[in-house]
Amino acid sequence: MTEATPQTTPQATPVTPGVWVLPSQGNGFAVDTPDGVVVVDTGPGGRRTDEMIAALRAVTDSPVIAICYSHGHFGYNFGVPQWLEHNAERGDDPPRLIAHRNLPLRYERYRETEDYQMILNEMQFPGISARFDPVRHDPTELFDDHLVLREAEPRIELLWVPSETDDALAMWLPDTSTLFTGAAVPAEFIPNIGTPQRSLRLTGRWADTIDRLAELRPEILVIEFGDFVVGEELNMERMTTTSQALRWLRAEVVDRLNHGMNERDILADITYPPEIFDYPWLAHAYGSPDYIVRDLIREESGWWDRNPTSLHPSDPADVARATFDAIADPAAVIARAEALAADGDPQLAMHVIDLVALGPDDEPAVIRAREIKSDLCRARSKQIEPYPSKGLYKSSGIRLKQGLISWEGVGQ
Repeated sequence: MTEATPQTTPQATPVTPGVWVLPSQGNGFAVDTPDGVVVVDTGPGGRRTDEMIAALRAVTDSPVIAICYSHGHFGYNFGVPQWLEHNAERGDDPPRLIAHRNLPLRYERYRETEDYQMILNEMQFPGISARFDPVRHDPTELFDDHLVLREAEPRIELLWVPSETDDALAMWLPDTSTLFTGAAVPAEFIPNIGTPQRSLRLTGRWADTIDRLAELRPEILVIEFGDFVVGEELNMERMTTTSQALRWLRAEVVDRLNHGMNERDILADITYPPEIFDYPWLAHAYGSPDYIVRDLIREESGWWDRNPTSLHPSDPADVARATFDAIADPAAVIARAEALAADGDPQLAMHVIDLVALGPDDEPAVIRAREIKSDLCRARSKQIEPYPSKGLYKSSGIRLKQGLISWEGVGQ
């Protein structure tokens, strides 16, 4: 019998004396002071948050006096109730709960659209609904642009860094030139602006934020995911090249908009020069230049795709029936899509198969087309780099295999 491999308990990673990266949803952060510990983020709740608390307690017994919310996205601070309970069990005072002023507004939106948020997350991360309990605990203190959390050494400053969200914060420790960037400086991927289902993230504003952080010239850069980075020169290069790429994208998109090009034209026309984009920290692992192009277009455009048919569309069921009835030979369409897939082009095959796959639910040819499109989605997910696209292809493939093209009722 083979012995089971023992599970490794996540550990706190030392950054400088009294400062650690904690295992969270990404990187949490902890700074020990003579008054107690200041923590950034509390994890997604459940076992992961328990492990985060245990990791902190393995390195310090100081009370937790403040918890800072890095930003308001799903899961980063679902663990707040467990940290409050931990303080209570120890007989410590409740910690200050500190966030940017915009964060409660985000939480309010998410509570209002809770079912919709679960649908979006299930699309991008199939199976996530079973792993998370979306507990949103409001902060008790808010700040606007800058908050000095501690004057004496170690001095702790909180900075508003609008980037992935408009409520993001960074923590600056000037005594050791250590910067915890949260969501503002991406890990090993281009900033995830324009992810397919999310609200605008304002490319130029994110570039401005990175430029302001670069002015600090940090020696140690603790990013949201992955290892922290040591070395002022390397950190400056990382930040300035990221900002440069964002500004280049905006200039190129605006130029094409000024020439009357639409989204499809721009995506087909634009290329990404290696001297701008070929850096390890600008990989397409999560973000994508194509995503950013689309977000930039949305910043300057309305919803219309320039096709007059889409201005005041007919009922989808009527369109499905009329389109299907107009196809002389649905089997020929399916055969053409299968041939394109066999030639290694599942994306083009999807464009073709949609002529049938978007037809009426009760047609045998439509059922067959959806089964084929499900396979095309899986094939496409293996070709594409950005993680959100992989997830969306996979979750769409699962629905199509069930004969479904709608997500209605998933979040109920």
